[in-house]
Amino acid sequence: MAVKLNHTIIWSNDKARSAQFMTHILGRPAAKTAGHFLVVELDNGISLDFMEKEGEVARQHYAFQIDEDDFDAVFARIKEAGIDYWADPARSQPGEINHRNGGRGVYFPDPDGHLLEVLTQP
Repeated sequence: MAVKLNHTIIWSNDKARSAQFMTHILGRPAAKTAGHFLVVELDNGISLDFMEKEGEVARQHYAFQIDEDDFDAVFARIKEAGIDYWADPARSQPGEINHRNGGRGVYFPDPDGHLLEVLTQP
C-alpha cells in the first residue's frame, strides 16, 4: 500500500493575501480557484489549499525543501519584503540562517502567523 500526502488546508483570515504571499515568496505560479479554496501547487504533486475563516487562525508550521539556487532567491525576497526571520523555530536566533546538515535554512512568518521554513537539506 502506498500512502502519499495529496494536499493540506492552510487556514487564513484573507486567503487571497496568504496565497499571494506564498506564491511570491516561493516563486510559484499564481494560485488557482478550486471551489472555496485558493490552491498553490508544489513540484511534488502536493497542493496548499488556502481557506478563509473568521476569527483566530491556529498557527501551524510548514517546511519546504528547495535547492541552493532557489534558497538565494527566496531568501532575497524575504529580506526585500522586510520580513523577520530566524535560524531556529524557537525564534531565538533573529536575523540569522542555519546551516544544518551542510545546507541552509530559515524560518519566517506568513501574514497569519504560520511559521514557514525553507531548507536545502532535510
